[in-house]
Amino acid sequence: MNQRIIVRYSMSFKKQVVEELESGRFSSISEAKEHYGITGASTVQNWLVKYGRNHLCAKVVRVEKPNEKNQILQLKKQIKQLKEALGQTQSENVINQEFLKIACEQMGQDVETFKKKSAPSCSPGRTILTDRHRTALQGGKYEPAELL
Repeated sequence: MNQRIIVRYSMSFKKQVVEELESGRFSSISEAKEHYGITGASTVQNWLVKYGRNHLCAKVVRVEKPNEKNQILQLKKQIKQLKEALGQTQSENVINQEFLKIACEQMGQDVETFKKKSAPSCSPGRTILTDRHRTALQGGKYEPAELL
């Protein structure tokens, strides 16, 4: 059976490698790793972050146009609104399904039978839009008409 060898480095060794990198003795992290036989992919990089002055670590700088930042904020806001609308629609759907069950029980009818009997007939490929759907497509808020 193959035994895995775990190498632990002392604090003084780690600081020595970082110091030599920062002083310029090694021109790159990979050169220092090769010289000392350090095998970890990001071991020396982590030491530099932890013990060094971080001037040798690569920094990520994001450059964007002013309108890109606004666009990201607008998209995040839109996602939040859509999630809220989806939640509202899902809760309305659950309530409507429960009302349908109660109404069918009171009428002494099976829900599936009622759905089949009351399903609107329309030609294939056409969709029946309710007032709520029309309003949502136009970007407005649906306000149901008052009952007489």
